[in-house]
Amino acid sequence: MDPKPESEAVVLTVDTGGAVGDIDLARYSLGQGGLSDRPMIEPHTEQLAQLRPQTIRLFVQDYFNLYPDHGRYHWESLDKSLACIAATGARPELSLCFKPRILFPVVDQDAVHPTSYEEWEELVFQLVRHVNTVRGYGAQYWEVGNEPDLGEAGGCPYRFAPAEYLAYYRHTASAILRADPAARVGGPALSDHRHPIGSELMAFAADGEAPLDFFSWHVYDSSPEAIRRTVSEVRDQLAQYPALEDTETVISEWNMSLSRPDPRPGFQAAFVLDVTRAMHEERLSRASYYHVRDVFVDPGQFSRFLSPEGAAGFARYWNIAPQYCGIYDNQGRTRPTYYVFRLLGLIRGAHHAVQGENSRVKALAATHGRNTTIVYWNFPGVSGGGPAEVSVQFPLPPGSTYRYVRINPDANVNNLETLRAGDASELQSEPLGGLLEPYGIRWIEITRP
Repeated sequence: MDPKPESEAVVLTVDTGGAVGDIDLARYSLGQGGLSDRPMIEPHTEQLAQLRPQTIRLFVQDYFNLYPDHGRYHWESLDKSLACIAATGARPELSLCFKPRILFPVVDQDAVHPTSYEEWEELVFQLVRHVNTVRGYGAQYWEVGNEPDLGEAGGCPYRFAPAEYLAYYRHTASAILRADPAARVGGPALSDHRHPIGSELMAFAADGEAPLDFFSWHVYDSSPEAIRRTVSEVRDQLAQYPALEDTETVISEWNMSLSRPDPRPGFQAAFVLDVTRAMHEERLSRASYYHVRDVFVDPGQFSRFLSPEGAAGFARYWNIAPQYCGIYDNQGRTRPTYYVFRLLGLIRGAHHAVQGENSRVKALAATHGRNTTIVYWNFPGVSGGGPAEVSVQFPLPPGSTYRYVRINPDANVNNLETLRAGDASELQSEPLGGLLEPYGIRWIEITRP
């Protein structure tokens, strides 16, 4: 029998009396996969509103049938999904990756230009006008394409060469800004941030050929440090162009590795905390966790704009393979990551420094109004690691109360377990803390008088 790993002693000291600046992690929000024309998040809008998402990214995919014929528009299906996003309090962030058959008569991921760019621009103009002027959904971020370096392998009908993407991007961006001059336009939502489409788009925009309000890419990697590196690499690329100094950095899809997902209880929840902290430290502008809910797909919907092989592969992936993306699974059950995003939504206001962290045990702390939230976790990484004996110290004024909570990923219900609660005066003789298991998460809520 293998001996139990020795625990490491960690003392976290939270400076609740001071601040190192302001913090609001709600800009690292959510997205919903492009899987159906149905309003996929509708059953969860009330719960999602509690996460305080600033944005929810949505694919504007061809199953919405936005342009059934020349000069005819169909908005009803898209509006249902946008209304659900609005019900959460978020603004939609729209990824344009649709190919109406009337403008793209051939089903081919490499056929990327419409038969008429004039008509395409008018369609995009009417879309933006409908979303923001007519319906008032307030979509600020418009992403041109989705994984254009992958095409059908990324679930979208486009696979671009760099020069082709630049032409398509310029036409599409022009139409967006004509409809809404205050819109922020960007892309290219690469699956690989190092793909030449990205570097050529930066140079194209720096030369004044098109706007680039934000540069976006995707990362699926179970190492938070690997995700962190993509942010610094993109920022270094943008820094080569003084004209792009105001370009935002956006990871519009991210999660752990989906080809080799880590099934260990608690891994994904602690991973979300570790990555979000890294995003904040790297000054990433925005992000969308992929995604809200896992959904079964209808192959018939995708066969209208993907090849038979592409539609079949897409359906096989989503309908047969085990799924780990969503904060809700495809049965609508809540995963522990929901509660992590709930805690991250509370990290706002005055940002408090925390002393005593190490490479595995980390923390976030902030005060908003009378309430201070402290979240700490043990993320030993992909290779694993042992528990840590953690104690937490923080100064509090007399009359304060506290609640000490554990996120239990193994519980079928009540993933949030209250371990202790009471008057803060008792903490002088019995400090908070204890054994923090690998991928363990603890939450301290303090209310001042």
